[in-house]
Amino acid sequence: MNYTTQQETETEAGPDLAPMFALLEAARNVQGKVESALDSVGLSPAKYQALDALVKAGQPLALSELAGCLNCVRSNVTQLADRLESDGLMQRVDDPTDRRAIRALITPLGAEKHAAGAKVIRALKEEFATSMSAADGEAFLRVLTALR
Repeated sequence: MNYTTQQETETEAGPDLAPMFALLEAARNVQGKVESALDSVGLSPAKYQALDALVKAGQPLALSELAGCLNCVRSNVTQLADRLESDGLMQRVDDPTDRRAIRALITPLGAEKHAAGAKVIRALKEEFATSMSAADGEAFLRVLTALR
C-alpha cells in the first residue's frame, strides 16, 4: 500500500502511523550501520562518543564533566570509564586542583582508535549524504529538528 492510499484509509480509522514507523525503521537502520562501522575499528558507539568528548575537550575531564558531555548519569560514565581504561583507551589521573577528584585522560591508543572511528563515521556520513539530494537532506534535518 502506498503512502497516499494508506493515509486516506487510516484517516477514517485513526491517525496515520506510517511516517512514525518509517522514522523508527530508518533510525534502527542508521544505528545498525553506525554500530557496524565502529565495530570494524574495535569501538562501540558509547566508547567512541566518550573518546570524542575527550578529544574535543583537549584536556582531561572530570568524570562528572564527561557524563555531562554524554548526557548520562555519573554511574554509567564510571562503568564506561572502567571499560575504556581496561582497553587502554583512557586512564584516570589526579585532578591538580582537587586532590579528591579524578579526571579522564585519553591515551595515545585511545587517540588512535578515535581517529579510526572518526574516519569510518565520516565515510558513513558521506554515504548517507549521497543517498539523497541536498534539498532532501535539508528538509530531513528540518523535520528531525522539529521532532526534538
